[in-house]
Amino acid sequence: MTTSESVWTCPFRHDEALEFDPFLARLRSEPPVTRIPMPRRNGTGDSVAPGADGPEGPGRAGAGAAGEAGLGGSGPGGAAAPGARGASGAGIPVSSGAPAGAGGSAGPGGPAADTAWLVTRHEHVRAVTSDPRFSRAALIGRDLPSVTPDLVDHAESINLMDPPAHSRLRGLVAAAFGDRQVEELRPRTRRTVGALLDAMADHGSPADVSDWLAAPLPLNTVFELLDVPEPDRAPLRRWATAMMAPGTPDGAAAAEGKAGLRAYFAELTAARRRHPGSDLLSALAAVREDGELLDAREVAVMGMLLLVTGHNTSAHQISNIVYTLLTHPEQLARLRARPELLPAAIEELLRFIPYRQGVGIPRQATEDVELAGVTIRAGETVHVSYLAANRDELVYDRPDELDLERKDAPAHLTFGHGTHHCLGARLARMELQVAIGALLERFPALRLAVPAEEVRWNTGSIWRFPLALPVAW
Repeated sequence: MTTSESVWTCPFRHDEALEFDPFLARLRSEPPVTRIPMPRRNGTGDSVAPGADGPEGPGRAGAGAAGEAGLGGSGPGGAAAPGARGASGAGIPVSSGAPAGAGGSAGPGGPAADTAWLVTRHEHVRAVTSDPRFSRAALIGRDLPSVTPDLVDHAESINLMDPPAHSRLRGLVAAAFGDRQVEELRPRTRRTVGALLDAMADHGSPADVSDWLAAPLPLNTVFELLDVPEPDRAPLRRWATAMMAPGTPDGAAAAEGKAGLRAYFAELTAARRRHPGSDLLSALAAVREDGELLDAREVAVMGMLLLVTGHNTSAHQISNIVYTLLTHPEQLARLRARPELLPAAIEELLRFIPYRQGVGIPRQATEDVELAGVTIRAGETVHVSYLAANRDELVYDRPDELDLERKDAPAHLTFGHGTHHCLGARLARMELQVAIGALLERFPALRLAVPAEEVRWNTGSIWRFPLALPVAW
């Protein structure tokens, strides 16, 4: 099969713990740039059936570790985030047999009305995400093929900006997440983790790692960075949760969450300009360019995105990493015997764990681009799969194996790449290192308190994590 002959049915649904997506696994044997059918964000597409599951449980919806690379919010048509299984029921792609141009055209010689390009190889994912001819800003307000729910499609949102506007705003925020700033947070993070583990120990065995450690640690960190008042934190978490869950078919809860966060941070930005503090939002609110303050809408949307993306994947990944280690006892024993492996082990775990379903924010080609022998036409939608790139056998030896002592492996793409590489990657790494290291040191006999097959997993949004992770010691 070639990319010009047929398209694939795109299920993007797999509920078996952290099993790697069978669809993406199958695509690894296909051309690296593949045309696939997807629904449009207004729900007109019929390639992927809406998921039947309810909203996700604990409010961990965004991406400290995915950051700009993977933020989406639901809205009309958002219920299509998890797709249906393939015809076999196993989530394996089936060739549609239809010509790639069937079903309408986006323009002369254009693709099918509800198809998009999917890029899966490490080399080509890096190429797309660093090539200015593939635009995020061009997506704003467009109805386009997409698996994830609606984007946070404010023009002021950094995750939908292109350079130079993106470079300007990113430069203002990046200073808060540099090596020095993150290392200054490490002692405070250690104290926070110590207090959380003390409380977990006082509660006694068994205890839920999600509740006692994974959820509160990143959330507390981002609330402190933004200096969000304590009484406001619960509703903000609820709104952030609603944004990423499919919810009701009309997306009312997601729209309410998005509007609530936008209004809250607009008000908080105005308050910080009147009475600035030492927090990150106050610093952004006080920035001047050419003598003028930053647009208040930019500051408010940045605060909104930092909240949604600044803590959630760290929360997901703490639980995912604990589950993975406890279900790979040989690797866990290796890490316990050599705790100095921890930083490299975290990187391998981030590469190995499929932290989401489907693909994230797409891009639009602004001109014809040749990629891997395929011509992507101007105006066509292009998705990249960081998950598939992280399992590329041309780059990683034994890509489907977890190896905490993997040697000379190229950097994984869990934090994205290029222009929209995650701003909070350093912070996420530090939190994961501190949390996992302290947990293993504090509880040397840590184990799952239930059989692995009884752990319940989120199936109501694109993010993959255990709804609860009971452990004993």
